[in-house]
Amino acid sequence: MDRMGNLKRTHYCGEVPLEPCEVVVCGFVQKIRDLGNLIFIDLRDRTGIVQLAFGDGTDPEIFEKARGVRNEYVLMARGNITPRESVNKEIRTGTVEIRVTELKILSKAQTTPFEISNSDKVNDELKLKYRYLDLRSKKLTENIITRHRIAQVTRQYFYENGFLEIETPMMMKSTPEGARDYLVPSRIHDGKFYALPQSPQIYKQLLMVAGFDRYIQLARCFRDEDLRADRQPEFTQVDLEMSFVNEEDIRTMLEGWVKRLLKEIKGVDIPTPLPRLTFADAMNRYGSDKPDTRFGMEIQDISNLAAKTGFSVFKSAVENGGTVRAVVAKNAASVYSRKEIDKLVEHAKGIGAKGLSYIRWSEDTPSCSFAKFLAEGELEEMLGRLGAEKGDVVVIAADTKKVVCTVLGALRLMMAKKLDIIPRDRFNFVWIVEMPFFEFNDETQQWEAAHHPFTMPLEECLPYLDSDPEKVRATAFDLVLNGTELCSGSMRITDPELQNRMFEALGLTDEEIEAKFGFLVDAYKYGAPPHGGAGFGLDRLSMLLCDADNLRDVIAFPKVQNASELMSGCPSPVDEKQLRELHIATVLSDK
Repeated sequence: MDRMGNLKRTHYCGEVPLEPCEVVVCGFVQKIRDLGNLIFIDLRDRTGIVQLAFGDGTDPEIFEKARGVRNEYVLMARGNITPRESVNKEIRTGTVEIRVTELKILSKAQTTPFEISNSDKVNDELKLKYRYLDLRSKKLTENIITRHRIAQVTRQYFYENGFLEIETPMMMKSTPEGARDYLVPSRIHDGKFYALPQSPQIYKQLLMVAGFDRYIQLARCFRDEDLRADRQPEFTQVDLEMSFVNEEDIRTMLEGWVKRLLKEIKGVDIPTPLPRLTFADAMNRYGSDKPDTRFGMEIQDISNLAAKTGFSVFKSAVENGGTVRAVVAKNAASVYSRKEIDKLVEHAKGIGAKGLSYIRWSEDTPSCSFAKFLAEGELEEMLGRLGAEKGDVVVIAADTKKVVCTVLGALRLMMAKKLDIIPRDRFNFVWIVEMPFFEFNDETQQWEAAHHPFTMPLEECLPYLDSDPEKVRATAFDLVLNGTELCSGSMRITDPELQNRMFEALGLTDEEIEAKFGFLVDAYKYGAPPHGGAGFGLDRLSMLLCDADNLRDVIAFPKVQNASELMSGCPSPVDEKQLRELHIATVLSDK
């Protein structure tokens, strides 16, 4: 096998000049075409592909060496840029090739478990087991580079705006933040544990108390919770905190960053300020606190019309304080047959609805599942109110407001995807503001804090904290992009007395407050500036800007659904000596 010798790379494969000159390139062999008296090798690195050419003018020894090359060999080649006879318009270097004058085989490769250039057709388990090979694919390489660029633009923007990048501890005290902690046993302190941070929340607030009025960190966070397409046990958060500001100042700062990102990463200009929706409006119109606003099909309230009909399902829902609402799917009758609508009904039942009514207008006369309960003119009045026309499908739910909005919000998305009316090239951001401060737990029949315990209520809601929890709204806000929540933030409590009230709302005793948060409460006694901040999901943002369907596509070495990593085989057992040093004994369950 050849060594590099005195050769040094002069250009990346995808960035070679397009005019005659001598270059030295390095990379992996993507493809070989041996035509007998001609050999062409596609050489690949992270920037793209360039064609190496070997022919009549090639030194015979080099020609024979090229003939022995196989896919994924690592090569270094020196040669001259010349025009290419067969132009490839799909790649930047498709008009030129390198006539090789020197070739070195730096590393040989066995036959790979799958063809890297065709990895889209390979099952995920195999690709994740050989993740280092899948990362050579064009799609994943581009995603990882885009993620790097997002991080680069992020740091530049916040540095320019006076933020200091400060690292916070990776091993910290276990505090309740909504998910299970990953625990790290201490070898020195018997029976005690560190926790990996779910977020740097407490530390960044303490940085405000310390006087570092603008903090930023690309922070690693850990949550021991069930995984899904947009969740991993370890993730990266663009974490920031600001003093002497209000929530509008924080949102404006984040909007400037998002605007620059979209311009530099996607070449898209987004208008600012970004739209705002109150939590109540988002639920009423879209049935979700993370609405996808790229398409219409908004939820419409028809309770007053429904209550007048003879349909007992509608009448009883309204009489019992509930609501009747509908979603109109334009031009959907040809896609949603009766059989497909039956599937929608079953899906609605599976997510909490008692049933689902519908109108399908495919013929001159609409087909209505509750027509026999309607008086003359009532169906026409309902269709007119909804703006429904021939060719449309209307789905209607009747129940409590919470159930109806949630069900119709889910069906709205489901139907839009099936109808293929969601534009993939649009970036619709929306702020969700005036979030509820408390949420009602149906199981315990109690009001609970909806956010972390440091969230400040809106000032006008303070009188209702103890008397009417439903009326209390928070200074909390979320930023949503195309139906995915990217960011959560709020103003923080700095009044020790009010902070204690919030801890009590979480059900913590005085002893628990002191044990878990005593150091933070003490810090506030020495002067704390008004402050607030946010955490922005870098992985989710990267996923959307890369047009990827799963977080795994933008993370170099991701975990699978059971939080394991197929490539390295973690988590794995450790030997008894390590366990004894940590004073730990493992007890396996019967599962």
